[in-house]
Formats: sequence, C-alpha cells, structure tokens
Amino acid sequence: MARTHFLTSAFADEYAETIAEQCAGLKTFGIRCIELRNIDGKSIADLTEEEAHRVKDCLDKNGVSVSAIGSPIGKVCIDEDLNGHFMRAEHVLRLAKIFETQLVRIFSFYPASSMSAQTFETKVFDALSVLIEKSDRYGITLCHENEAGIYGESPKNCLQIAQRFAGTMRLVFDMGNFVLDGYDPLEAYALLKNYIAYFHIKDALAAGAVVPAGKGEAKIEDILRAARTDMSGDIFVSIEPHLQTFAGLNALVGKTFVNPYKYENQKVAFADAVQKVRDILRKTETER
Repeated sequence: MARTHFLTSAFADEYAETIAEQCAGLKTFGIRCIELRNIDGKSIADLTEEEAHRVKDCLDKNGVSVSAIGSPIGKVCIDEDLNGHFMRAEHVLRLAKIFETQLVRIFSFYPASSMSAQTFETKVFDALSVLIEKSDRYGITLCHENEAGIYGESPKNCLQIAQRFAGTMRLVFDMGNFVLDGYDPLEAYALLKNYIAYFHIKDALAAGAVVPAGKGEAKIEDILRAARTDMSGDIFVSIEPHLQTFAGLNALVGKTFVNPYKYENQKVAFADAVQKVRDILRKTETER
C-alpha cells in the first residue's frame, strides 16, 4: 500500500510570461500549485516585496498556492564576491515568507577555472553553511537541485551535501538533469531517496535533448513508482518541461543532437507536458 501522495505543481513561466497568464494556464489544466521562477519577465529573486505582494494577490484570487521558490541562488561562480549574493539570498527568503512556502530551491556554485577540487569543495560548504544559517532564521528549508557544472552535479556530491547538512537541507531530484549529465537516474534515486524533498519532472536523452516525459531515459515512471512506497506524506512533483519549439534550439542542452520532439509554441508544449506527466502518475497508481 502506497504511503506517498503526489501533489502536482509546475513552472508556469514555461506556459506564459505574466503572472495573470500563468494563473490562467494553471486553472485551465486544473493545477493548483506553482513553483515560482520568472514572473512578468523578472527572476523571482529580483521582485521587490511590493511586487511579490501583488503576485501573491493574483495567486490567491486564482486559488493557486506556491509549492516552492525556484530561485537562482547558488548559480554563480564560487570565486565571486558572495556578500551581495548572500544578501540576494536573504531577500529570496523574505519573499518565501510572503508567498507562504517553506521550500526554496538553490544550487551549489560553479568552480573557478584554476581552482583545485579540494579548494572548491571547502568554499562550497562554507557558502552553503552561510545560506543554511540564514534559512534557519526564516524557518525555510533550502532544497538543492542537481545541475550541470555545479558542485552538486553528481549523485555522489548531492549525497555529500545532504549528509553534511542533514535535517537542514533537502534535495530537489531532477532526473532529466542526471541523464543529461551522464548519470543513471534510477541509481541516483536509490542513493538519494532519503533526502529528497520534491521532484522536478523533466525527461531527456543522454545524446543531448530534453524530451516529453516518458519519451526519454530519465526513468520517471520507475522512480515515482518506487517513491510511492519509499517515501511518505505529500510530495510535490513539479512539471518542468523545457521542451523545444520550432522557433529555436533548446537553451538548456546546447548540444548538436537533433531533438525529434518540437512544438508549435510553448503553450502547446506545456499542455502536452501536463498530459504526459498525468499519464505517468496514473500508471504509478495502478500497483497501489
């Protein structure tokens, strides 16, 4: 008998730019949660508190709750002057309180070109410690996402981060990113499952393409079926399609592989992504 209930959220900035259109799209698809990342052409981290309150009003009027803040914190070189970045992080934490969410997505920094692996590791954990100290004061849980090029790209390093900050930092598990970075996502899940806060649902081919959920090598159905029994309580699955339109190349991948899946526009792509994720979630319920 499954103990986990999946709650569907989405990066609605992949449907539309304005918060009004994002809310309208979510209502169309019956999705009641959003992971905030870009609003009205601005990064969530660049909203003023006044703007955040206006966005919150729009969400409330449309019955949309915030599952997490998809912040860009930690997506900078570790060798930069981080004082300003830490101030930006604290601003994001204040916004999280406005949006009434307990979860903020972060990253674990890029290395400097001439930096040794040991120095990089030391600096990363020093910086993450500062972020943890700030998030604790706000009562917010930081959730590290695996991403290409950062310290926490590999499952092994994600585990190291989770174990170092056990109880104060969780993980966003992005199975598509693991595929693109050359790791087996099912093996990564087995290693990291005890530390996962929520999932980003994105599929990919290791040859170099983000594809519709269930059409790639991210083993989404296998992972979510396992999570239904391995995990407990309500877990967000956040739809992050990153699908390609006919207008251009997929900016996330940057490889020469020709993506066999292209869409007329982002709204068509988003609609197909929602349907395919729902099909997968339905399949994972058949063995309950």
